[in-house]
Order: sequence, then structure tokens, then C-alpha cells
Amino acid sequence: MMPVTKDSLLNDIRCGAPLSLEQRVRLTLLLSGPAILAQLASVLLQFIDASMVGSLGAGPSASIGLVSTSTWLCNGFCIALAQGFSVQVAHRIGAGDMTGARQVLRQGLGVVTLFSVCLSLIAVGISGPLPHWLGGEEAIRADGSAYFRIYALFLPMMQLGFFASTMLQCSGEMKLPSLLNIGMCVLDVIFNFLLIFPTREVSVLGASMTLPGAGMGVRGAALGTGLAEAVMACLILYFLLVRNKDLAIVHESGSFRPTRECLRRAFGITGPMWLQNLVMRGAYVMSTLIVAPLGAVSIAANSFAIIAESFCYMPGYGMGDAATTLVGQSLGARRKDLARGFARVTLALGVGMMVALAIAMFFLAEPIMRLLSVDPDVVALGARCLRLEAFAEAGYATAIVANGACVGAGDTKVPAAMNLISVWIVRIGLALVLTPRLGLIGYWIAMCIELNVRGAFYLIRVSGQRWMGHNLVNNTDSIYEND
Repeated sequence: MMPVTKDSLLNDIRCGAPLSLEQRVRLTLLLSGPAILAQLASVLLQFIDASMVGSLGAGPSASIGLVSTSTWLCNGFCIALAQGFSVQVAHRIGAGDMTGARQVLRQGLGVVTLFSVCLSLIAVGISGPLPHWLGGEEAIRADGSAYFRIYALFLPMMQLGFFASTMLQCSGEMKLPSLLNIGMCVLDVIFNFLLIFPTREVSVLGASMTLPGAGMGVRGAALGTGLAEAVMACLILYFLLVRNKDLAIVHESGSFRPTRECLRRAFGITGPMWLQNLVMRGAYVMSTLIVAPLGAVSIAANSFAIIAESFCYMPGYGMGDAATTLVGQSLGARRKDLARGFARVTLALGVGMMVALAIAMFFLAEPIMRLLSVDPDVVALGARCLRLEAFAEAGYATAIVANGACVGAGDTKVPAAMNLISVWIVRIGLALVLTPRLGLIGYWIAMCIELNVRGAFYLIRVSGQRWMGHNLVNNTDSIYEND
């Protein structure tokens, strides 16, 4: 009897074979497990990365924090564009159309390369005045500009890394992108260690040794991250374009010039995701403006509580990635019932895992906060925020995983509208009312309510049929020929 593997189960989707509940759960765990581990490694290593810059003082940390929302905005545009093509590839793989999948990959590669170069040039152009536009103090503007400029120069490599990673994931290859992302995080820490600090003498077990360093400070942090992204992008592109059994394109000819039909479908998915990116990042900026007048203790408690809560997100995002792949391939194979079944399985598993972590966070709130701060007032206030947020994790898990399922179906317009209503009307509206009266706790109450409302929106959406009504594959489309 042949062993049941990830590849055999994915092949069953494409061939129309029935999958039992046990097989659907097994396949979901096989796809989401590597992504969850990669998320864990990323969070842990980001803590280490942040502590390196933090050791330089408040000014360097503030200069990076000042432009961080701008880097998140650029990242969001790059990820959304990559998904506009990867979802089409998932549908074609599900339909057994490997030639069409590779053709979409070629066209997407050309488009994302051109887009990322243009975005990089724009970002470099605004890097000088950006810290001033964001209201940064004179003392941190130079470092903020330098950090964003170096980040912008590496944008094309970062975009290609996103693109290759999403392409591999949509084909069902989750382990390799996850391992490479973990490796990128390790390289980031190593490069930062060598580039941020100057050459110095350290004592290890009583023995003195010299550690080399470039002493570049904030610039070293940006360069270290950029170099790590460049290495990862080169490796993952090699595995995608040369080694992947379904999507390797080096052994056949084809055009990289995009067709009108392929672009229409890509931007039909990407456009609403770009709008959603603007909506969400704008809300984060507004939230900062609401919390900032509360004082240093509240600002610190808010920042550290958000960092601590990020450990709860990991299973949700892993399940969301799995949902995108499984729903996309199921719909490509014209198996709506199976797509709905995978949406339910990934939702149940994602919610279950995040609720379990939320329970742990509720009881361990103070010890977790003490790992991040030595200020007793910050620890106490942050712990209260975490305990409140524990009641939002089920709703947040629903939103994360269901959004992944919707992306896999090419359904991005309605989710973008739901996020707009939820974040700007519910969260920001309640925060404006509650924060002046209850302080930081009022803001976190507003956030808790909003995440549950957003989860309810998504649950209603995926309980129906219309989110699966986006046909990205048909027998008469024109992706093979240029107009």
C-alpha cells in the first residue's frame, strides 16, 4: 500500500479523488506546519534583531520605528502583487494545467520585476524628506532617511523573494520556503551583528577575544536585512525556476510579456488587496496618534503588548497560507465542496490553536511582560491589555484564516470592504470614544471588540457561496497569446 503523503493528497485533489475528513486534516497540518515554524523563528529572531538596535540607544531605535510603517506599506504592496499571480497559478495547478501555470509564472515574474524597480526608485526618491513628513525630530531624521534608502535599494530582491515564495506555496511546497525564510532570519541576525557594532573585545568564559564589526549603526541594520533578503531571494528563485517539478521554466521557452487577460485577473485580486493595505496601515498610524497623548508608560505598554501578542498569531497565519493553497487548488479542480471543506478545516484548526495560546497568554500575561520590560507600571498595564486581548483571539483567528481562504478563491474585493468598515468605523470609532475616558485600556477594549466583529464578518462571508464564485481558469482564456 502506497504511503499517504502531501504530494499524493494534493494529486487526489487534482484527479477528483474523494478526501476523508482525516485526510483533509492531515493535508492541512502538513502544509501549515512549516509555515507556523517559520513564523515562530521569524518572531524570535526579530526580537533579537530589535534588541541589537535597541542597545545603541533610544535615538537609533526611534529612527527605525519612525519609518517602519512606510516599510510595512511597501511590503504590503509587494506581497499583494505576488498573490495576484500566485492565486492564478494555484487554480491552474488544481485544474492540471501545468503549462498554463508556468506561463502565468513567466508573466508574473516580468511584471513584479518591473513594478519593484519602479517602487524602489520612488522610495529612494522620497527617503530624504520622509522622516520630516512623518514628524520625526531633527536628531533622528538622518538615520531614518538612511535606513529607508537602503531598504528601498533592496526592494526588487525582496519582491522577487515574496513572489517565488508564494509561487512555491501555491504549488503545495510549504517546507522549502519556510526553511529558507528561517535561514534568512538567521542571516539577518548574523549580518546585523557584524555590521551594526564596531570591532570590539569581549570576554567569553574568562577568555578575551576580538569580534570584527563595521560599526555602521542604523545603516548596518538596514544593510544586514537587505543582504539577508538578497541571499534568500537568489536561493528561492533557483529552487522555483530550476528545481521545482511543476513550475520550473528553464527547460522550455515562453514569453515573459503579460497578456491582457492575465493582467486583468492579477489586478482583480491585487487591486483590492492594495486598498486593504492602505486601509490597515492608515489605521495603524491613526492608532498611534490616539495612544501617543497617553504618555510614556502607555506608549511602552502598548508597544510591548503588541509584540507579546504576536506569538498568538503564528498558527493563524500558517493556517491562512494553507487555506490559500488548498482552496485555490480545489477550485481550480472545480471542486467547490472540497474547497468549502478545506475552509472549514483550516478555520477550526486555526481558531483552536490560537484560542489555546490565548488561554496561556491570559494566565502568563505578567511573566511575558516582564521579559520585555523592567518597569513595573509598564508590566502591569501591558498585562491588563494582554488579558483583554485574549478574548479577541478567536475572532482574529477567524479573520486571518478566512481571509486566506478568500484569497485562494480570488475573492478580495468584499474582504477589503469588510476590513475598511471594521477597522475604521468600529476600532477607530470606539477608540476615539473610549481611550480619552479609560486610557490605554479603552483602546484595547476597542481593538478587542473590532477583532471579534471582523471575525464575525468573515465567518458570515465564508459560510455562503458567493466567495467561491471567481473563475480564474477556463478553457478559452487568452493567457497564452499576447494581444
